[in-house]
Amino acid sequence: MVKKSVLLAATGLSLVLFFFGRDAASYFGTSAGWVKQSVKNSIPLEFEIDRARKMVKNLVPEIRSNMHVIAQEEVEVERLEKQISQNETTQNKDRAELSRLKNDLAVVKASYQYGGRVYTVSQVKQDLSNRFERFKTHEATLSSLREILTARKRSLDAARQKLEGMLATKRQLEVDVENLDARMKMVEVAQTTSAYNFDDSQLGRAKELIGEVRTRLSVAERLVNAQTDIQGEIPLSEPAAENIVEQVTEYLNGDASSLAVGK
Repeated sequence: MVKKSVLLAATGLSLVLFFFGRDAASYFGTSAGWVKQSVKNSIPLEFEIDRARKMVKNLVPEIRSNMHVIAQEEVEVERLEKQISQNETTQNKDRAELSRLKNDLAVVKASYQYGGRVYTVSQVKQDLSNRFERFKTHEATLSSLREILTARKRSLDAARQKLEGMLATKRQLEVDVENLDARMKMVEVAQTTSAYNFDDSQLGRAKELIGEVRTRLSVAERLVNAQTDIQGEIPLSEPAAENIVEQVTEYLNGDASSLAVGK
């Protein structure tokens, strides 16, 4: 069926080129659309519905891939949150130590004692300077980590919404396919029960054969009845014009003369 449609379309395109020349371009566009629609209409609905069902099932690998990406991102976000929490703890400790050294240096002394050791003023100031530079670097790093965490959380939320949308769409497509399948089956039921069913299925051929046999039997019955009428026998339901029994009785009783006269 498809090959026949394509062949007819090709023949038609050849004729268009021959007769229309320069105007053939517009006819090509129309013919191409006609061929495409003809081929598409020749595909059985059962095949198309099954193809749609398989396309919906093929969404599963993509959905699983997105789920894997989301799970991996969730792990990364949790790791980043833990890292930020640890850095914040360290920064709070460093901040407290900076404040202590700063407060100690505010009190003028010849030396300062920490952990059982004695340090000069210059040593304490140098340590405070080093700690302060390290603290500012860690603070900038912590700020960057917070920004990264915020961005990754937004990305994670978007990925989750996308996944939810895909799942909802997949469920709706599954419902749509099943509805199409049910509608097709209802059409098949209607075609099966219709008196004007022209399908070429096994059921249709069986119904056609039974119809042909029924017709042949009806013709044979009419021929039998016609042959009975041709024999010319007097129908028993119709009375005879004369009473033949009385005539025979009179004749046998010797009244033949009266019968002869009557005749």
